[in-house]
Amino acid sequence: MATVLKSPPSADRDQRPVEARRRSFARWFSDHMVLLIGILVLVYMFVPIGYIFALSFNQPSASATGHTSATGQFESFTWGNWTSICDPEGLCDSVKLSLEVSITATVIATVLGTLMAFALVRHSFRGRAASNLLIFLPMATPEVVMGSSLLAMFVATGFDSVLGFITIVIAHVLFCLSFVVVTVKARLAGMDSRLEQAAMDLYANEWQTFRLITLPLAMPGIVAAALLSFSLSFDDFIVTNFTAGQSVTFPLYIYGAKLKDFPAQLFVVGTIMFLISFVFVTAGEVWRRRRTRAWS
Repeated sequence: MATVLKSPPSADRDQRPVEARRRSFARWFSDHMVLLIGILVLVYMFVPIGYIFALSFNQPSASATGHTSATGQFESFTWGNWTSICDPEGLCDSVKLSLEVSITATVIATVLGTLMAFALVRHSFRGRAASNLLIFLPMATPEVVMGSSLLAMFVATGFDSVLGFITIVIAHVLFCLSFVVVTVKARLAGMDSRLEQAAMDLYANEWQTFRLITLPLAMPGIVAAALLSFSLSFDDFIVTNFTAGQSVTFPLYIYGAKLKDFPAQLFVVGTIMFLISFVFVTAGEVWRRRRTRAWS
């Protein structure tokens, strides 16, 4: 008897490429899942920044009182917000005060925090474990508690009559100090001490070793701590609200503007601060890569 060979149904032949494509897509998705999640997180983070950048070119319509107030909706394009940044009363003064406070607090906190980090990492002394624990308390303390406690301390010591620049700087140094110590400590803990030992074996004294080896190696951590301190100080509202007195920093100005007319120039200042931060971070990364390439 002759046997008849049966060919597979055409439906099975059509199904095989579909299943292969599905398996290929599943494999590609599993290989790139982390990248896709990272892209989604970055988009989620930068959408508000892009929204602020777009609104900095927005021409809001005049209100019933004759003032222009940003409504959050793009109405018409204009360059006027960028050419009239200081038109809203007190805006540039608040930005200037915030910059002065942030730069002063950053310098003081970075110097003190760096010295504390070197002491905690490089030296053993009585109370070292307790000091490491106490460093984290300002980071874990709610800002409302810290601000009210600082205000109570200033009132008790007679500083309530001079609330302003000095008290704001003291408060900002207090909470920035912990972030500086933690950041610089992480950098120092990852440094190879054999490089310093090799320098001293080559007849470098302690100052030369610190200036030529230790400080350049620790500088990325110090710069990162300074940038973090500046950002935290510049945009702080809660602690500043308790310790500012009659002084008005940029975050306090934004809060006050929210209660009445909200000028579009605020979006311009926010965009400028973001661009400055972006330039500093990019320049730091380029400098780090060049040094790494030069050492390798």
